[in-house]
Amino acid sequence: MPHPHYFEAHVTWRGASAGPTSDYASYSREFQVKIEGKPDLIGSAAAPFRGDASLHNPEDLLLAAVSSCHMLSYLAIAARAGVLVLDYTDRATAIMTFKDGKMRITEATLRPIVTFASGTNLDKTSTFHERANQECFIASSVNFPVHHEPEAIVRES
Repeated sequence: MPHPHYFEAHVTWRGASAGPTSDYASYSREFQVKIEGKPDLIGSAAAPFRGDASLHNPEDLLLAAVSSCHMLSYLAIAARAGVLVLDYTDRATAIMTFKDGKMRITEATLRPIVTFASGTNLDKTSTFHERANQECFIASSVNFPVHHEPEAIVRES
């Protein structure tokens, strides 16, 4: 059995400098994430929840985690299969709505466009997204479905 991996993040809210949480409408939603050895990340609530739309919000970060984990899993599968991927982009979306008495993300859709080297057999790659979804530990950790609408391109020499 594989050994556990541990991650640590230090999240701090210092919004009281702009005023304490005296009422819902007035306090700052800005926060800081520190992870040792990495640049600090400044975030906020999403704009509909009175946050700063110019900053990353938890919903953005969750969607980015799902998309990037899928991509990294996909690239690993391709590399192990000897398939040459030249480019990978994704325009992922998520839907957040009220369900089961809570506001939650109810689904995400990944729309990866994968460019392969000339001569790639696309039949060989046809199951890679399904396999990546199974191998992605973030997709395995969330309680909403992650859909895929992939596009494959072969770059001719």
